[in-house]
Amino acid sequence: MSKALNGNLKESVVVDTNEMSWTESKSAGVWRKRLHLVGSEEKGQVTSIVRYDASSSFPAHDHPKGEEILVLSGVFSDERGDWPAGSYLLSPQGFRHKPFSKDGCELLVKLRQYPGDERKTIAMDTTAMTWKAIAQPGVTVKPMYAQAGYTDTMSLERWSKKTDFGVVTYEEGAEIYVMSGDFEDEHGKYTEGCWLRFPEGGQHSPKTEEGCAIYLKRGGLNYLKYGGS
Repeated sequence: MSKALNGNLKESVVVDTNEMSWTESKSAGVWRKRLHLVGSEEKGQVTSIVRYDASSSFPAHDHPKGEEILVLSGVFSDERGDWPAGSYLLSPQGFRHKPFSKDGCELLVKLRQYPGDERKTIAMDTTAMTWKAIAQPGVTVKPMYAQAGYTDTMSLERWSKKTDFGVVTYEEGAEIYVMSGDFEDEHGKYTEGCWLRFPEGGQHSPKTEEGCAIYLKRGGLNYLKYGGS
C-alpha cells in the first residue's frame, strides 16, 4: 500500500525526532523514526533515523536509486568495513549489502533518492577532515558530495557562537539535520535531533547563540516524489 509522510514538497517541514517513539523494522533489534516517506512501507522513498541495537543486523538487500548514510553515533558495519560516528556513505543505485552493528549505532538514512548510473560512490570519515572557512562569517564546512550533472550537494556545517545569517533563501530547496547544539529562526528553535526541510524558494533567518553543527543538503528535491494532497 502506498503511503505519504511529509510528502508535500511545497511545504516547509519541521520534525523533532526527540519527541518520536522508535518503531520496529522487519529485523529484530533494528529500529527507526521515519521523517519522510512516499511509497510503500519497505520500498518507498524514505528519510529516517535508524538505530541498531548491539549484535543486530539486517538481511542482505539491494538499493535501487541508492542509499545515503551519516553515522551519528556508535559503529555501523557491512561487508566493506566498520564505519564509526562521523562516517559518511553514499552508495549509488545497484548497491547491495548486509549491514550490522556489533555494539550498536544510530544513523541518518536516506533511501531511493539518488538516481543516475554515473553517481560516485562516497565513503569518508568526516572526523578526519579539516573544517574549511567560507564567505559567510562564523561558518566552516566539510563538503561531502557534489558532482557535475546532479543538483544535490551534501555537507556538514559548523556555526560559531553568535552567528546571524540574515535572510537565507534555498532556491532549490534544502534539508537540515541538527547534529549538535541548536539554532533558531523566526519560526522556532531547533535542538540536536531536529530535521527541517524547505521547499524550492524557501526562506528563513537562522541564527545561533551557542553554536551548532548541522548536516545540510541542497537541491535534493529534484529527486523526490511528490506525496502531497
